[in-house]
Amino acid sequence: MVSAWLWLLCLCLPHAFPQSLSAELYVEVPENYGGNFPLYLTKIPLPQERAEDHIVLSGSAGTAVQGPFAVDPESGFLLVTAALDREEQAEYQLQVTLESQQGHLLWGPQPVRVRVKDENDQASGYQATATVVVSVIASTWVPLEPLRVPENLQVLYPHLIAQVHWSGDNVYYSLDSQPPGPFDVDAEGKLYVTQELDREAQAEYLLQVRAQNSHHEDYVNPLALPVVVMDENDNAPICPPLGSPITITELSPPGTQVTRLLAEDADAPGSPNSHVVYHLLSSEAEEGVEEPVFELDSTSGTVILGSVPLQAGQNFLLRVVAADLGGAEGGLSSTCEVAVTVLDINDHAPEFTTAQIQTVSLREDAEPGTLVAMLTATDADLEPAFRLMTFAITAGDAEGLFGLVWEPESTHVQLQLLKKLSYEAAPRHEVVVVVRNVAELVGPDPGPQATATVTVLVERVVPAPKLNPLGYKASIPVSTPAGSLLLTIEPSEPTSNSVRFSLVNDSKGWLSIEEASGKVRVARSLQDAWPGNTYTVLVAAWDADEPSLNTSAILVIHFLKGSSLTPPLVPSRHLCTPRQDHGVIVSGPSGDPSAASVNGPYSFALGPDPTVQRDWRLQALNDSHAYLTLALHWVEPGEHMIPVVVHHGGRKWQLQVRVIVCRCNVDRQCMLKVGRMKGMPTKLSAVGTLVGTLAVIGFLLLFIFTHLSLTRKDLDQPVDSMPLKTAV
Repeated sequence: MVSAWLWLLCLCLPHAFPQSLSAELYVEVPENYGGNFPLYLTKIPLPQERAEDHIVLSGSAGTAVQGPFAVDPESGFLLVTAALDREEQAEYQLQVTLESQQGHLLWGPQPVRVRVKDENDQASGYQATATVVVSVIASTWVPLEPLRVPENLQVLYPHLIAQVHWSGDNVYYSLDSQPPGPFDVDAEGKLYVTQELDREAQAEYLLQVRAQNSHHEDYVNPLALPVVVMDENDNAPICPPLGSPITITELSPPGTQVTRLLAEDADAPGSPNSHVVYHLLSSEAEEGVEEPVFELDSTSGTVILGSVPLQAGQNFLLRVVAADLGGAEGGLSSTCEVAVTVLDINDHAPEFTTAQIQTVSLREDAEPGTLVAMLTATDADLEPAFRLMTFAITAGDAEGLFGLVWEPESTHVQLQLLKKLSYEAAPRHEVVVVVRNVAELVGPDPGPQATATVTVLVERVVPAPKLNPLGYKASIPVSTPAGSLLLTIEPSEPTSNSVRFSLVNDSKGWLSIEEASGKVRVARSLQDAWPGNTYTVLVAAWDADEPSLNTSAILVIHFLKGSSLTPPLVPSRHLCTPRQDHGVIVSGPSGDPSAASVNGPYSFALGPDPTVQRDWRLQALNDSHAYLTLALHWVEPGEHMIPVVVHHGGRKWQLQVRVIVCRCNVDRQCMLKVGRMKGMPTKLSAVGTLVGTLAVIGFLLLFIFTHLSLTRKDLDQPVDSMPLKTAV
């Protein structure tokens, strides 16, 4: 069991603790160091992959960092930024950790011990005598000419490019490059380039070579050595990106500049390596066109129009070769593309598709707003703004009888009637309509197709028969027998005897009308009609000699109660709510006095009231009875009158079923109020009786106490004061 726990603990330890560290790092730093700072001391063994962590340098036990120390975040080197004094502090204990942005420890701590090496920098009480021999020799520490190093040099690296020399002995050389570059110096003062150079990345460097003693102290000022990277033709011309198409309008004259192509070459400016020339490869020209559509200036890259005229809507893709070295052999090149779109101009006038409209006939009673003719025009321009049209009547309408209606962007125009026509005033009209562009026309003037003529013939109108515009009404009982005359339809104005009548929408077939006289009669029994309802039909009238002369009016029939008996009332029943398995039986014969003379079953249905149909349900029990129950779980307690429609043998009547809805008790029965029992006193009479009884008792007690008081007073009197009895 213990071994299992130890095994689990070993599995968890790598996840519970940071990465293991190496032993303590030890480094020595000379005191009073006189060289350049920062001075790199040692590399910290940091993890290879670091994402969002950052390096923290501190003293031992997490105290603040001691001395001018830091850690380079890129290389991981521990560095010192100032000279150290051993006499002030001989040793430093540091530690390096990696922490997350939230301050969590990710790696470390790595202990580092820095020891300051002593040098003889303090005065002592002893003196020594030395002989110094000074030799004067010629200085070899002189500036060199700028070094010219070709870019992309294909040699074995490191490659020797120059050498410096310090005249004295015991010299150490060091090299700085601004900006930093791939250069190095060895112990003999030989300067090397360690890898290929790229002029386009960096064209010049400034090297500073130092001659120093063993203490890294400069013997003399640094030697400045410029390095110039020599260019070679290693960059092809770069074409401008293919952006939005270059636009040029149609009908532009030859020689018009379309665009100027400027390809950029990253090689040295002004040199043959960056001298770009242009050559037109191809363009998408119309088939069969021998002359060039575009021309190209090879030196400037300017594209101009050739002698071939352009058409609106054409799209061209020009392919141009841009080559450096002035187009000489061995140069580099790129193929550039230029998109050109030809824009439309308003050089086409709109035209009607038909200049002469067929003759149009209109009745002289045609209403204003009547469509006379529809005209259509077209425009050969492509730009939507150049295809916008406007229309006008220029002749044939001095009286203002006609008008034009069109949508702003439509190519159709309607010629409409604005006023009543008169055959006597003018039986014929020739209306001239013209179409124009909204935008200014650039091309030739409009031709004859911009005009259309509409011929209108006016037809004489014979007046049609006129009926009452308010319609006709009649009220009849639902028991009216078939054949009964309701009313006679007559024209509102005298007309000829050729007027004929008919009923258009007599859906029930209840009515009929005599064609010549206009008499309306009951055609069949009104057994499906209900009192209070209305029935609407349309009466049509026309001239028998001219059937097109017709009119119509509405006939409204109001149904009244017939002579049948009042709908019977079914006695009330009690139902309790919430709904229980109880109902009310509705009987057919009880409400039908003539049931014995009619054969066939009864049918029952709820009245048309939506509330009744929602709250109640009616089901047939047999041919003569139905069962009425609650349809909802809860119906408001109280008295309800439920209309039930009964059909029997072609007859129909309505029952009023009286149902009292009450609350259900625990026995699922109606919880009814109990009335006062006969002979039992009411609350008021009981209180009166009690008050009267108490009053009698009080009076008796008062009488008794008064009598006792008087009797006691008589007993207290002296004997001689009592009256003598009369002697007998």
